[in-house]
Amino acid sequence: MVEGFDGRTNGHDAGYGSQVSRPTSGRTEGVPWVSLGRYMREKTLVKKLMPTCFDLFCGCGGLTLGMQRAGFHVLAAIDYDTNAIATLRANLVDQQGAGLAPVSHALQRDITRFQPAELATLIGVSNVDAIVGGPPCQGFSTARQVDGANHGARLKPDPRRNLYRNFLRYVDFFQPQVFVIENVLGIRTAAGGEYFTRVQKEARELGRASGRPGYRVHGQTEDAWELGVPQKRRRQLIIGVRNDIPGYFLPDLKPAQRTQTHVCLGAAIGDLPVLRAGSGQDERDYDLALRKRHIQKWGDAARKYLFEVLEINRTTKVTNHVARPHSDRDLRDFARLREGENSARAMRLRGIAFEFPYDKSSFKDRYTRQSRRYPCSTIVAHLSKDGLMFIHPTQNRSLTPREAARVQSFPDWFRFPTARTHAFRLIGNAVPPLIAEAVGSAIQDFLRGTRTPGVSLGTRRRERVQTISASLLGAGICTRNKFTLNSRVDAARILDNIARLDRRALLALPTEEFLRGWHALLFLLPELHPNNARDHGEGVETVVATQLMSPDFEELFTTRYARSGWPVALEHIGREAWRRYELDELSDEDLYCVEAQYAGLTAQGRPKSGHHRALTR
Repeated sequence: MVEGFDGRTNGHDAGYGSQVSRPTSGRTEGVPWVSLGRYMREKTLVKKLMPTCFDLFCGCGGLTLGMQRAGFHVLAAIDYDTNAIATLRANLVDQQGAGLAPVSHALQRDITRFQPAELATLIGVSNVDAIVGGPPCQGFSTARQVDGANHGARLKPDPRRNLYRNFLRYVDFFQPQVFVIENVLGIRTAAGGEYFTRVQKEARELGRASGRPGYRVHGQTEDAWELGVPQKRRRQLIIGVRNDIPGYFLPDLKPAQRTQTHVCLGAAIGDLPVLRAGSGQDERDYDLALRKRHIQKWGDAARKYLFEVLEINRTTKVTNHVARPHSDRDLRDFARLREGENSARAMRLRGIAFEFPYDKSSFKDRYTRQSRRYPCSTIVAHLSKDGLMFIHPTQNRSLTPREAARVQSFPDWFRFPTARTHAFRLIGNAVPPLIAEAVGSAIQDFLRGTRTPGVSLGTRRRERVQTISASLLGAGICTRNKFTLNSRVDAARILDNIARLDRRALLALPTEEFLRGWHALLFLLPELHPNNARDHGEGVETVVATQLMSPDFEELFTTRYARSGWPVALEHIGREAWRRYELDELSDEDLYCVEAQYAGLTAQGRPKSGHHRALTR
């Protein structure tokens, strides 16, 4: 049981398949309770209207909450950590402060032993629209590079690096339309990139031996600050779309509508009551006068973040706002730092002499005072041990659990354990809900068919959407070139002609002719994502070519990069496509040509009925 929660339920997994007790005293006040009777009456309607998902390795529920906010019905959230599941249950099952569909099953299970078939029996479904999750990242974290634990020749064994296979086991069983794995950037370089390659390669091949379609997989990096989270945090996403579903999941996550980009730390935490080190209460009133002055100072950025992200109007009390105590020596060192300065900079530029006993050559940045005007440093689970790198911008103490939770974009009604150690660990390990909401919204857009080749990426966005006729799709015609791919052999001949060109000849090739070859490639290899052409890794493999096309062209396709799945013989074509795209010689419709992909899937007999929606709005 987690301190601060009574943890009482009348069902083994606190799911709505069992009886669930009403909230008892001590829960967050001012939040409406969704009764079991009401939920059961609305359950059928909810299931019909909302896409479904699982959250594996869910922790305390950051990714779960984001998916709920994006409109998903979370059928199951699973984690081995007792404190994490108790926290998720208390916030996302037992109470529904944000008017969200409750998590149906919050399960404390060891996912290495808990079988997908057991979950299917428990929840009564054998398929789901999406599976998301963040397998433990400590085995890849760059924070452990110093001792060689995660990188370099002294890489130490860590069984957590293989937990992604348990995630993929669930993907293989439930065959979701989309899956998303969230992890640290260190997965790209751990063991020389070996694990980053393995995840993508193994995901692409899921179920193929038994006749299943496998997954179209690509990786993309996301910056939390660009998605409205007030911290410096970059994360790696690995996204898979089942191969019988046409369309490309475009790598341009947009911030949730409830937030804006580039929110600074001051706007996120400046309204919280002032504390001294070692002071505070686990539950107390807001300082409404301070909130008013704070909003007057920081304007719309603070107002939007407080009311729409933190949802301060949904609770009457601020919780978990208790500062840890620090030694007198640490407090004197804290006071020597200016806002936004770390100890290394203070020693180098101002000649400050600190009292801390650590080796100053190895721990030069031991202390860091955050700045109100910039994003916070990355919130990490190490906060459970000390907060020396998270000193408040203007107060002589480290951040409280509530301040850390706000930096992670958890709403104020989301309550954490009273024990600071547990709270900091759960907060630091969580996926920020705003990142999760951006991911969930992108999945929703893709499943609804709103992400089409006619919608551009990033700042190049246009609003032109193509209408694609049945004859066009059946013939595999490229809309710009008006040429027809009459057969896979014809497409292979077009591609082979371009593949034989040297670099100079390829650069000189007219755009229309280059596109003939590029779209032939997408037609012949609809299981690839155009973004795969940007990151191949180093390893190569040989694939069976019996079902590719005429034996005359096997040499184009049989040797592939293990990470991207991209044929080695066609690597230069992918590189040239991206060069032209970045020079605006190719449009989004040209690069992500779903028409060619769909025609290729049709030729293979793959498109799942009802999934033409990805092509039109």
